[in-house]
Parts: sequence; structure tokens; C-alpha cells
Amino acid sequence: VQLVESGGGLVQPGGSLRLSCAASGFTFSRYAMSWYRQAPGKGRELVARITSFGGRTNYADTVKGRFTISRDNAKNRVDLQMNSLKPEDTAVYYCYAELPVGGYWGQGTQVTVSS
Repeated sequence: VQLVESGGGLVQPGGSLRLSCAASGFTFSRYAMSWYRQAPGKGRELVARITSFGGRTNYADTVKGRFTISRDNAKNRVDLQMNSLKPEDTAVYYCYAELPVGGYWGQGTQVTVSS
């Protein structure tokens, strides 16, 4: 199993970023996928989750209405569109695959929101 995140970077408050996670090594379309984040000095928290065929999504209250999770099962990819970014969104963002044998994490991508 391999999860590779991309798309992080430095953005000004109010800006947008789109994170992508390329998955391989498992039947991607069968499993729910999530994005988590971890800010400095804090625990890892769930940002958004999408079911296997995208029928249901869930979001943390802190990002609801600003972030959108989506997936492309043909490309084995899950994305996180982040709009109206705030300094408190600064964190390392991780892709997470919910497999029956256990969860798998990507290496993370840094998002910094600062003027």
C-alpha cells in the first residue's frame, strides 16, 4: 500500500489549495478514504472522509463549507479542495486509507497559511 500526497505549500489567508493523494497497492474503489491534519503541538485530527463510491462525505466542523473532499476511482486518487484558508488551517495534511487489515497513512504534505 502506498499513499502519496501532493499540493501543499504556502498560501495567504483567504486563498485556496488543492491537495491530492495518489493511492496504489490495494483496490482503491472499495474503501473509504480520509484526510487528517496535525498542527504543531497538537494531535492528529480528522478533516474529511469520503465513502468508497463517494456517496457520503463527512467534515470537521472547523472546515465545513470551506473544504471539499472528492475521489476519482478510475485514477485511484482522492483530493481535498481547500478554500477560504485561515492561519489555523496550518498543519501537515495526511491521506488515510481505511483497509480491513488496518489503516495506512501517507507521508504528509505541509500546508502553511500566512501573510
